[in-house]
Amino acid sequence: MNSDDHSSASRTPEIRRERVPRAMVPPVPTEAPIEMPVQRLDRWKGPRATEVDGAPRFVTSLTRLFVFGGGALLSAYGVREMVGVVSAGGIVGLEWPLIVFFGLTFTWIALSATSGVAGFVAGFFEKKPTNLDRPLEAVTALVMPVYNESPARTIGALEAMAEEIIARGEGGQFEIFVCSDTTDQTVWIEEEMAIDRLRGRLGDRMKVWYRRRHKNIARKAGNIQDFVTRWGGRYEHMLVLDADSLMSGSTLITMARLMEDDPKAGIIQTLPVIANRNSLFARLQQFAGRIYGPVIARGLAIWHGRDGNYWGHNAIIRTRAFAECCGLPELRGRKPFGGHVLSHDFVEAALIRRGGWGVYMVPWLGGSYEESPPSLLDVAIRDRRWAQGNLQHIGVLPTRGLAWPSRVHFATGIMSYLASPIWLLLLMVGLALALQARFIRPEYFSKEFSLYPAWPRFDSERALQLFLVTMAVLLLPKVLGTIESILRSEVRKRSGGTIAIVVGMLLETIISALVAPVMMLLQSRHVAEILLGADSGWKTQRRDDGGIPLAEVIRHHWQHAAIGALMAVAAYVISPAILAWMAPTLLGLALAVPLSWLSGSLEAGLWLKKLGLLLIPEETDPPPILAAAARTQAHAETPLPEIEDGLTAVVENPEIRDVHARMFLPVPLRPRGRPDLEPVMAAAKIDEATDFSEVIAWLGEKERMAVLCDPRLISSIDRLIADPKPAPAHHVEGEPPARS
Repeated sequence: MNSDDHSSASRTPEIRRERVPRAMVPPVPTEAPIEMPVQRLDRWKGPRATEVDGAPRFVTSLTRLFVFGGGALLSAYGVREMVGVVSAGGIVGLEWPLIVFFGLTFTWIALSATSGVAGFVAGFFEKKPTNLDRPLEAVTALVMPVYNESPARTIGALEAMAEEIIARGEGGQFEIFVCSDTTDQTVWIEEEMAIDRLRGRLGDRMKVWYRRRHKNIARKAGNIQDFVTRWGGRYEHMLVLDADSLMSGSTLITMARLMEDDPKAGIIQTLPVIANRNSLFARLQQFAGRIYGPVIARGLAIWHGRDGNYWGHNAIIRTRAFAECCGLPELRGRKPFGGHVLSHDFVEAALIRRGGWGVYMVPWLGGSYEESPPSLLDVAIRDRRWAQGNLQHIGVLPTRGLAWPSRVHFATGIMSYLASPIWLLLLMVGLALALQARFIRPEYFSKEFSLYPAWPRFDSERALQLFLVTMAVLLLPKVLGTIESILRSEVRKRSGGTIAIVVGMLLETIISALVAPVMMLLQSRHVAEILLGADSGWKTQRRDDGGIPLAEVIRHHWQHAAIGALMAVAAYVISPAILAWMAPTLLGLALAVPLSWLSGSLEAGLWLKKLGLLLIPEETDPPPILAAAARTQAHAETPLPEIEDGLTAVVENPEIRDVHARMFLPVPLRPRGRPDLEPVMAAAKIDEATDFSEVIAWLGEKERMAVLCDPRLISSIDRLIADPKPAPAHHVEGEPPARS
């Protein structure tokens, strides 16, 4: 973490009041377009990506040899031991798929373990650049894409970041650009009001721009592309944020300096720390990310080298490189594999690297934060969308011209979701083998001549040894992260001390082990739905602390508890030993409902905090930016008028009408003869209404959005209010009257 992050809170200036008249400021700057050609995935005429910047540095090459070579050796050992376990009586039938599924699962955790070891060792040699104090030269856009988010939360975070940048004398080198894809008409009006207030508070100290797209084509990727193609020429760099992102001013300035100092850098990614949440599940995520995260991130960063990855936020991007390389094509085929690219960040990183630009992470740079979903169910909802995006990368893997680490990133993302159904298949095959041994008469002699029968036997002693080795490999990154946190005195003291860290690690490991089988079934279902053609849609993520009603938890998890009960009965009937072997998995499934309900509990999270468990340095000694964000978010809510319906507010409140008129961007022209349905229906209903109450009663959400997008329709409502029509004869209340 930067030393600036823990300077006195007085470095963060008081919130300023409105200073300049905003009527003169347009919502967006003059357009500065950049061409963003659509990239071909099946063709590449440029140089090989691995040759653009020359051979990887020695340390990167050596680390890759250790991570992948060590992972391969560990995997070979694990598979050999599994073969030894099942080959006591010869390998026959279902024992082959058992070996295959175990091999895939063990390889997955072996690579994570060797990468963690690399990150742990690298921590002793980590050095930070020292030439990061000069003034900035280029202008960077703080790009905040939003989609039906709480305006006070997002605008408050932007204001806190802006004030820290301004306090460090670099306010002129950054501009805030909120790119809205909001489809809720009330949230839209709230966004406009919040932006208007933010402009007044920042005044001429930092420019603030706002654009809402009328059609959110290609989701977040399309939102960013629209920004780049229309205004990208105005900025050397764009620092992409998420709706829950928060970064200290010193971190933002440092990233801009790093980009200026490295003309071949395309993307520089930070390691966001999860903070600011208090539900049980969020606190577990915070603890794991802060205690184990640095070791894992450092390991990834060192073997990635300049062939790194991008996580979609809290990263700075060279605008020209992005425009040249990241015009995403529509993937062939039907959804969910075809259509717009969903997990666009992985693809953008790979294409920028293909274009000859470096992509890397700076794990030593602190001051980068995000928030965790508050409960297990919230994670599952987000996971459904991520699963589809990552499985979609199966079609991107063969892209021509990619650096081989980019293909590894895709494969890792794909495997992160295929691992769950593979684990489920491993359990099912193991259960089937036990069932076969218990109830089905084996074929002791194969069709080929043999002097000895093929007895279906397992080496139980070797199986126990393999289980212990597997657990050691699985837990190794967590253990290394815990050791490093204890060795670093500033982390140890601000996390409650050695005992608190160790107890927290044990608690997090136990709860994660219980949750893992539930996530296995959830992700297996997600994968099955995706393979069957179901699309994930696009839903706003719940970000506030607070539990989910028990009835909803039961509705989502009763199947998992039932599956666990059935598997327990089957295992017991086969053999009590099989039941003992499956006990950890079955216990997690049996407790699915209470675990999920407890995961969103604010009371449980705060109780553990009171006991001094699952603490992270950012809450025991909060950086100024976190406290500043809490103040600015509260302040952003204070002056905002209460808006229950966006259209009603615009029609009835002159101040809101004025802000909407100033912040509104005209709807792009449509082809002649192809009118959109919503404006036509809205106009017809307004024409037939006798007063404004009927307009509100008849217009749906999309039609209200259409009215807010058309000043002529708003004017027609004004005329209706000024001169109400008499109700026609035979009019049925609540329905538009029939027209002759």
